[in-house]
Amino acid sequence: MLELYQFELSQYSEKVRFLLDYKGLEYRKIEVTPGMGQVEVYQMSGQRQVPVLKDGETVIPDSTDIAMYLERNYPERPLLPTASREKGLTLLMEEWADESIGLKSRKAFIGALNRNEALRTAVLPSDTPDFVKSIVSGIPSDLLDALGTGVGIGGEALKAIEGSLKQDLEALCLILQEQPYLTGATPTLADFSVASLSLLLKFPEKSYMDIPDQLAGKALPGIGDNPAFEPFFSWRDRLYSEYRQATVSTTTSSSSGNAPSSIEIE
Repeated sequence: MLELYQFELSQYSEKVRFLLDYKGLEYRKIEVTPGMGQVEVYQMSGQRQVPVLKDGETVIPDSTDIAMYLERNYPERPLLPTASREKGLTLLMEEWADESIGLKSRKAFIGALNRNEALRTAVLPSDTPDFVKSIVSGIPSDLLDALGTGVGIGGEALKAIEGSLKQDLEALCLILQEQPYLTGATPTLADFSVASLSLLLKFPEKSYMDIPDQLAGKALPGIGDNPAFEPFFSWRDRLYSEYRQATVSTTTSSSSGNAPSSIEIE
């Protein structure tokens, strides 16, 4: 069985899960634990980022490389059109989604965490002790925003990111007015990339992911709950209902250690 080394809240892991579901492939999710789990990923793939797909003795890091591997080795239900124009558009949009929707929505989500104590608490695991939740929710938003400004995710920088995301969503809504999918009449890698990478703008229903109950359907204020972008999120909901499989308990955890470190996502 295919093994996906992942982080459940990673947009790029969700992208790979969407592709695997679309192709009807069975796989086992292995949640990478910060610390020793990342050492295991590094030993296996030469880097510590997720997602990483393991197919027998073959190890493939990076969501785009995984998509191309799946297309070559599991050609049923193709991700790429055969016509040159549509194929080119699909590849361009997949790359754009990685660098635009994916990166900007992650920054916007961190900014929202800094400003919104309820959202900050919602991302914590359900078994988090109450005193920890109290500490997390009690951190002054002004302090977090000031810290975020120092790394480009606070103040005016965050406003610019959110404005750019709104322009992206407006463009996607306009495209989808004319056709059922982003590059034509059938779903492609472009659709699954854009849908999954918008994860942090508005979470799908819990049945698709192992996420806290409080996050199911929760939207990023001002973006995911903006009525102007409802056509996009309705389209995404349809894509989920048609091609994403409901969550089955097939997740295991990688090794854990005593020195947590952040998981980078590509």
